[in-house]
Amino acid sequence: MVGASGGPTNEEVAVTALIGQDFAAAFPVLQPDSGIDPAAVYIPADPGKVLWGRLPCRTDTAVATVDPGTAVVVDTVSHEGILEDQGSDPVRYFGRHGVHRAEVLADAVEVTAQGRRESGAGPHIVTGPIAVSGARPGDLLAVRIDDLTMRAPYGVVSTRHGRGVLAGRPGFDGDYGQFCRVHDREGRWFGELPLDTAGRSGSAVFPLAPFLGIIGVATDTGTRVGSVPPGPHGGNIDVKLLTAGATLFLPVQVPEALLYIGDPHFAQGDGEVALTALEAPLRATLTVDLIPAAEIAGGFGGRIGPFAAAHGLLIPTGMHPDLNTALELCVTHAVDLVAGLFEADPRQAYLYLSAAADFTISQAVDQVRGVHAMIRRSDFGAGTDTVFARRILERIR
Repeated sequence: MVGASGGPTNEEVAVTALIGQDFAAAFPVLQPDSGIDPAAVYIPADPGKVLWGRLPCRTDTAVATVDPGTAVVVDTVSHEGILEDQGSDPVRYFGRHGVHRAEVLADAVEVTAQGRRESGAGPHIVTGPIAVSGARPGDLLAVRIDDLTMRAPYGVVSTRHGRGVLAGRPGFDGDYGQFCRVHDREGRWFGELPLDTAGRSGSAVFPLAPFLGIIGVATDTGTRVGSVPPGPHGGNIDVKLLTAGATLFLPVQVPEALLYIGDPHFAQGDGEVALTALEAPLRATLTVDLIPAAEIAGGFGGRIGPFAAAHGLLIPTGMHPDLNTALELCVTHAVDLVAGLFEADPRQAYLYLSAAADFTISQAVDQVRGVHAMIRRSDFGAGTDTVFARRILERIR
């Protein structure tokens, strides 16, 4: 909000005078276009390049087109601080927590001002879609996360709309959240969540591990689906292992794939039990590549769903409204991966998973429940001698 002269209102001046000096930014905000290499393929999160609450479908027009093997730099903004129940004004919302106007992202302000979120849509802002030349249904899109840079030194954790695991329980229901600051401790970043109670001041300080909650390809539908539930297209899978260095593999649903990202997080616990993680904006550098359907058929006989290779692990997923079914699907996909990549008998792969792999709830609050497995690459010898196996296993760092 601005005054008649274009400057801050009297209310904002008063707020800044009272609490603004209490907020010390841990690092400068990363505004749109700032720090971008002129040679980079850059996609800002401006209103013309994002969707609010819905995901691209086969009828959408790409905001950019890239060839396989291309690196792209993509800005994301968080939905926290801009939603209706927070006042639909990020300058005012974050100003109440001592954040100066210059420390609020300009693209978050512009997206909010457009007011393009449809009734009943999800909360997320997704940037894209990005067309990948030559991608066809049946291919796998490999999205390598090269780098994730925090764009603001703060974020928000919240619960709302009766979606948390404890929804309906007295004392835990309702719409509420917490503004969190970011701190540097000996070269590592941490979030701070106040724990004030009964007149005492305290806080929980936890390490940050930024990742994108939403990475997906367009659905093969004539209309845009909501951004909340994940599925075969990826989307809101909320696997916190998708930090820098990870590669996510997505089954292409429509020609040119139409990739998009969003729901940036600074940190999340497996389960995401209250509803959100520490929601905060990121700049992502991604390299997109393709594994053609012919290579998959030549070296893998199982079902293909979203899965990842990261940090020495294979990470299959399972998603379904019923958590038990999501687990069953994840185990099935894990058996298929182990059998296909290492020439294992499926029954022996099943026994291995029981002895040595972990199956974890990714999230339990997004209509469709998510489970992911963690399978150590180091437990196996050489992979199957197929192009497909080589292209997956080379991605595990």
